[in-house]
Amino acid sequence: MKTAIVTGATGMIATALIRRLTEAGVEVFALCKPGTAEGIDCLLHPLVHVIDADISEFLAAKEQITKPCDVLYHFAWLGTFGGGRDDPYLQNNNIRYTVDCVTLAKETGCRLFVGAGSQAEWGPTEQTLSASLAVQPVTGYGIAKFAAGRLSRLYADSLGLTHVWVRILSVFGVGSIPNSIIPSSIDKFLKGEKAVFTKGEQLWDFLYCDDAADAFYRIGERAKESKIYPLSSGENRTLAAYITAMRDVVAPAAPLFLGEIPYPPGQVMRLCADLSELRQDTGFAPKIGFEEGVRRTAAWRKEVLGL
Repeated sequence: MKTAIVTGATGMIATALIRRLTEAGVEVFALCKPGTAEGIDCLLHPLVHVIDADISEFLAAKEQITKPCDVLYHFAWLGTFGGGRDDPYLQNNNIRYTVDCVTLAKETGCRLFVGAGSQAEWGPTEQTLSASLAVQPVTGYGIAKFAAGRLSRLYADSLGLTHVWVRILSVFGVGSIPNSIIPSSIDKFLKGEKAVFTKGEQLWDFLYCDDAADAFYRIGERAKESKIYPLSSGENRTLAAYITAMRDVVAPAAPLFLGEIPYPPGQVMRLCADLSELRQDTGFAPKIGFEEGVRRTAAWRKEVLGL
């Protein structure tokens, strides 16, 4: 891989991937929502070409991609949290924009399209997540991700492109959405505020963003056939154990308030994945443990909070 396209290039996993790509000497065309690229260090790298383009304008961005590319990584998505997750019109647009990106991949010479799917495609289940497990998405977001993956696969096949769809579990790190559980809890621990949680009986799996980026890089280098991969660390602990470990890293003296709030409706109690095929095909193995990931994330939050 010599040249790649990355959409949604200001997101957490996308920026980590761009750092990984440039470390390997890969030239990157980074498609960013206008006005969002400022202050993101990886986008200043000499191998990175920033293209300001709204998600609806990605096909027109082809004119700014000045050389043949090898891989297109598609991360851009509207309505990833909040009320937009169940907005049918918004999520339907995401499906169309994903298909547009397959066209962009073909017209820029790519051999491979890699899309960012979600564990939400499976829906609530007590089973270990794998490509062969039946999907039963229950949110608009999960339904749209599944539809986008299937339709873009059909279209890529018709164009002779290899298509890989990566269903991401829980990734955290520098650039996380601030109100997600890891950074929001770290913020409270750092500021000495009371952090309240459910009982934390859920069996969970967290992966640091740089490891997620390495998985995507390896897929771009080694994918030879169209596949679906779940992406996680492969390490399962109860959420209470993760919260305790996070507290111990950030503020060891802070009290824990587990069981202070009830589980929300539809709480997923098991989120574990089978990584065997991803490991076999790409050699992927996470290098950054949860505690080290928390240290890096806490350092970033300290900087953001001015502590």
